[in-house]
Amino acid sequence: MSNAALERMIVAPDERRRAVLDVIDSARERLALSLFRCNDDSVLNALGAAVRRGVRVRVLVTGRAKGSKQQLKQLRRFLRNLGADVRRYSDPVVRYHAKYIVVDDGPAVIASLNFTRKCFEATCDFLMVSTDGALVTGLTDLFGADWDARQYQSADAPDGRLIVGPQQARRRFAALIEQAARRIRLIDPKVTDPAMLRLLRAREAQGIAVEIRGQTGLGSLVPHGKLLMIDDAAAVIGSIALSTLALEFRRELAVVTRDERSLNVLDSFWNSLPAIGSCGASASISRAEPVR
Repeated sequence: MSNAALERMIVAPDERRRAVLDVIDSARERLALSLFRCNDDSVLNALGAAVRRGVRVRVLVTGRAKGSKQQLKQLRRFLRNLGADVRRYSDPVVRYHAKYIVVDDGPAVIASLNFTRKCFEATCDFLMVSTDGALVTGLTDLFGADWDARQYQSADAPDGRLIVGPQQARRRFAALIEQAARRIRLIDPKVTDPAMLRLLRAREAQGIAVEIRGQTGLGSLVPHGKLLMIDDAAAVIGSIALSTLALEFRRELAVVTRDERSLNVLDSFWNSLPAIGSCGASASISRAEPVR
């Protein structure tokens, strides 16, 4: 099966909800959902429908989210009332921020977005639907480890598609940035990690074009999702920001794609955004937001 048949990259807000619902509706035996926030009625209704048709639905939820303690408690109660098995991520130090779905033996969804009305309608976010067997297995193993509160063990191949934080995040992102031969493009409203900023500035000093869009430069879209593009050869989407907290102290997840069709979708999206500099976006790392 070709790579094009294995994955689909989705950027447009009006396509995100349908893609998530299609994956949930395809579940026949089991569904694993990792979420940080969720308030979209259609997603919750689809999970309830999955339970009613006999699917074992397991939901792993963050234990902490800024300003959302009561909402998270209500969400857990609501999901249990639907018939889903629900657990809070139990690590006392690492905050839970991964967003993905795995059904049966595939497909899977990996996203930078939360399963909320806002992220389905207004944000700059990215979502991949994949039937890649290795990817599905990797996500299943990750979910199982976090569900059972076991230490996550990964073969961690240098060219592995999944980037799991905090174990792999800093090293894998640094390695990708080092691979750039011509151009690095980055969408991330939280590029604040000192070591990553130094690395990006060093790459720019070596003649690599470094273009960053953070809180601005996204047109009418609300900043939220993260995207890294290396030349025209690779891209990374997911929940991992280049901030110290995200790289070192959070369960995060991102996926690397080298699929030509996905890269073309992301390139077209980038090119559709306002010209860098016209809306206050950073023209280069030298004008990126200061370290906070």
